[in-house]
Amino acid sequence: MLSDTYLPIALFAVLALAVPALVFWLSRYFRPIQVDECQKTTYECGEEPIGEAQIQFHFQYYMFAIIFVAFDLVSIFIILWTLVFSDIGEIAKAMVVTFLAILMLGVTYALKKEETLWI
Repeated sequence: MLSDTYLPIALFAVLALAVPALVFWLSRYFRPIQVDECQKTTYECGEEPIGEAQIQFHFQYYMFAIIFVAFDLVSIFIILWTLVFSDIGEIAKAMVVTFLAILMLGVTYALKKEETLWI
């Protein structure tokens, strides 16, 4: 009885694990073996690379990404929370409020840190 229910899931799991392994193993026989000098260079939109490829990005770019992710998460969770607000229990409401508070604390910290970096 139980094997009839989970047999398709087991077959799908076996296929999901076997196909990537098989493709990875078969790619060994179909890839080109000869390496060209052009393949060893850094690709920059079809242009010849000029200068060093390893550059340092400013920390502000990472802050913008962190702030975007935090606001994106907050907006999604607030939308989901308002959709099911009447159906969740008090403990779940407290956990959601705590989660949103931690995210907003992170955003506040990032904005304060960014203000000190621009000066």
